[in-house]
Amino acid sequence: MKAIRIHPRDNVAVALEDVAQGEGLSIDGLELTAAQAVQRGHKLALSPISAGESVIKYGCAIGTAKADIPQGAWVHVHNVGTGLTEGGEYRYDHKTYHLPAVKPRTFQGYRRGDGWAAIRNELWIIPTVGCVNSIAQRLVRENQHLVKGAVEGLYTFPHPFGCSQMGDDHAQTRKLLAALARHPNAGGVLVLGLGCENLTQDQFKAELGPYDENRVKFLLSQDVADEAAAGSALLRELADYAGGFQRQDIPAAELVVGMKCGGSDGLSGITANPAVGRFSDRLIALGGSTVLTEVPEMFGAEAILFERCADEEVFRKAVSMIEDFKRYFTAHHQVVYENPSPGNKAGGITTLEDKSCGCVQKGGSAQIVDVLGYGEAVTKKGLNLLSGPGNDLVSATALTAAGAHLILFTTGRGTPFGAPVPTVKISTNTPLFEKKWNWIDFNAGTVAQGESLDTAGDRLLDFVLEVAGGRPTRAEEQGFREISIFKDGVVL
Repeated sequence: MKAIRIHPRDNVAVALEDVAQGEGLSIDGLELTAAQAVQRGHKLALSPISAGESVIKYGCAIGTAKADIPQGAWVHVHNVGTGLTEGGEYRYDHKTYHLPAVKPRTFQGYRRGDGWAAIRNELWIIPTVGCVNSIAQRLVRENQHLVKGAVEGLYTFPHPFGCSQMGDDHAQTRKLLAALARHPNAGGVLVLGLGCENLTQDQFKAELGPYDENRVKFLLSQDVADEAAAGSALLRELADYAGGFQRQDIPAAELVVGMKCGGSDGLSGITANPAVGRFSDRLIALGGSTVLTEVPEMFGAEAILFERCADEEVFRKAVSMIEDFKRYFTAHHQVVYENPSPGNKAGGITTLEDKSCGCVQKGGSAQIVDVLGYGEAVTKKGLNLLSGPGNDLVSATALTAAGAHLILFTTGRGTPFGAPVPTVKISTNTPLFEKKWNWIDFNAGTVAQGESLDTAGDRLLDFVLEVAGGRPTRAEEQGFREISIFKDGVVL
């Protein structure tokens, strides 16, 4: 099969392989000839589409024809435009879908003293201000000898903030960094400050709340003569504490998994994203939790999500999340549909609606149980929505702060990026998996070659439990870990 019609309502098909001009195709019993060459991931018209008529994919309108499009023609940015506007009216039309039956599963994880589960046992250095990034990086370099036994790694997460910020930006930085310090994958945390920054140690402790003094240590660099020696001494104490944890059987129901996409292509919504959706349904059926973010990449596909809000309160929170993000765009004099990226378009994604309808496939069919603000943590079992932008670094950091033990990251173009937690790269197509073997962990391109989505979801569940049990991701093997904090206002 060289092309697929995703939904019976669709008036376009997606090429699963490159299609030559003049090549004959049989799609759902329809015989047609490709009027032009169509690359893998791109669309071609199943029937004539008149100018002004909706282009339908996933059973949803993904744009409007800018000119008459003949049957078999290539359908893309040259002849399709977005139908999105800043407005929108939303109605709660509740629907439920059955989740698959899954036998209980476990993984080999760590049980923290407060009862929370973890999948890694690492030492993290959290800089409260960008001024101490170099000190934190030096401490990481000079204390690698502490990584032994049950201590699996020593990392820091540089960022430029923590000072010269006001209002919401200052609050977001404080909340995000405190959330990282609470993350269970860190068996020990050194909170490293300078001493004169806006984000004071007292503010950080107030945001952090009650903490185990054996697990979290604080150091202000201006208060000591030798910050390297003082930091090393605290890291030794943290390593001694973290070294006392050992892996044990933990129910899969305690896993929290973040879901996002980056460098998407035209196969993202056909292979990798729905495979992640099948995984999400399986983990939730086991009693676990998943988190979906990238709000601007929900624009145009809101109805797919809103109908699965568990109740009207969750629906109202979801609508508020979407509308708040639209106001964020318009407040900065930007249109809400300024997306997709050049790489997305090269891969076959035409409009933001096209991208969004593929993006939300990661949410599967489970009920949405909660909507989280930026920096807030998961408290309810099931599918959660998280407020955050589409930017890979910012959204993956927000997923980590929300308590995700690991992140499933689908991509059709490839990316080496890694979040503070294990970041599983899932390719939408097999050529990418074979070419960038040092980036990609899991191949969902097999779906385009005939594997069922249910089988891919089962494989992915098995793989996630292996990663939760200690199997390193490609990004972990290469030491790729970064954070980026959401910023909106002025820098003093």
